[in-house]
Amino acid sequence: MKNNIFPCLWFDATGNEAAKFYTDVFGGKITADTPVVINFELFGQKFMILNAGPQFEKNASVSFMVLCETENEVEKYWKPLSDGGIVLMELGEYPWSKKYGWVRDKYGVTWQVYLGEKQGAQKVIPTLMYIHQNNGKAMEAMELYTKIFPDSKIGSVLKYGEGVGNESHEVPENIQHAHFEIDGYSFFCMDNSYDHKFDFNEAISIVVMTNDQEETDHLWDSLIGDGGRASMCGWLKDKFGMSWQIVPKKLIELMNDSDPFKSQKVMQSMMTMQKIVISDLEKAYQS
Repeated sequence: MKNNIFPCLWFDATGNEAAKFYTDVFGGKITADTPVVINFELFGQKFMILNAGPQFEKNASVSFMVLCETENEVEKYWKPLSDGGIVLMELGEYPWSKKYGWVRDKYGVTWQVYLGEKQGAQKVIPTLMYIHQNNGKAMEAMELYTKIFPDSKIGSVLKYGEGVGNESHEVPENIQHAHFEIDGYSFFCMDNSYDHKFDFNEAISIVVMTNDQEETDHLWDSLIGDGGRASMCGWLKDKFGMSWQIVPKKLIELMNDSDPFKSQKVMQSMMTMQKIVISDLEKAYQS
């Protein structure tokens, strides 16, 4: 797995504890452990945690679908994830799965544990919920993302009018469930008309590691597009409010230099930027 695209979860001081919890539950490993940045892997997939303060709270607009192969595996993950958490849909049999449950764990991360077919090698799949002003725009979002990124495609699409269990009277043409890939990384998405008291925010973002300035410029400019918004240090929001971090691999290389004075100057330069400019980082490094 390339791991050039991965989720970033925003925590307020409990990120190190949460990373250990997730790697214990799913059998993964922590690959970087600092007071602010923690990287860990689950099933070979990279995740990042930022201990960055109380500004943002994670919510179910982005959840993580865990594709399980047996009922025992579903139950194995469900028990610790639900312990101390909030059950959103009870573990049980549903029209779309013989064994399924939706839970917000004790750290605020939302999981859908699902008995069903895997999408290639990826076992944990971020699931985006398009609600409020975005309700009905899941297809538009998929079309935008797959146009921007290479090696991308829209896979299976199930509309409410074609599916099962439309008791909430959703618009028949809206997306009940869909799968898409960007640069080989899988996502699920759905439309939902319920008046949830949350929406996309910076608490869960998608990090994209880029190879050069050309790729950085293309992704940054395309994701901001018509209606997006630039933030600082490589962060942006697209037109739907989803947060992305566009990060050149060169930034990580320079910041990991053995000379702490040089890496500090690179960090200081990056902190002044919206879009990351590699040549400016290199100038700071060499100064």
